[in-house]
Amino acid sequence: MSIVKRKNGSLFPANPRMLFDDFFNRELFNWGNNNFSSTLTTIPSVNIKENAENFEVEVAAPGMEKQDFEITMEGSLLTISSSKKNQTEEDNGNYTRREFSYQSFQRSFQLPKDVVDEDRIEAKYENGVLRLTIPKTENAKKQAPRMIEIQ
Repeated sequence: MSIVKRKNGSLFPANPRMLFDDFFNRELFNWGNNNFSSTLTTIPSVNIKENAENFEVEVAAPGMEKQDFEITMEGSLLTISSSKKNQTEEDNGNYTRREFSYQSFQRSFQLPKDVVDEDRIEAKYENGVLRLTIPKTENAKKQAPRMIEIQ
């Protein structure tokens, strides 16, 4: 939140309602932005790196287990999805307490055609991070500069 000097010389708006409206219209309450899914849950952050040999995708998903993920490749569309259910029940004579939660996400990435070797994609999950290594085809790898002889 930035401090803005108002025309009346005060740091606060002349109309207190404007302060209320300004606060609730901020990005924090914009559930449609890229950091939130349609179910109002956060979507894991993703890092994508490219080097000469492959692409590397890292998905931050702490608290998950490798069996919670599903990775599919359909054409050139790579989809990473996950769902996890937790349920606990405590019965203590006078009361029963049940808690349950469900979390899921899905991220899809359009991979460049004829650049990715789909048969050699590898995935590994450890320490809360899902890592995918997506190798490039031989034709897509950067070739070393070739010297051209002048005659």
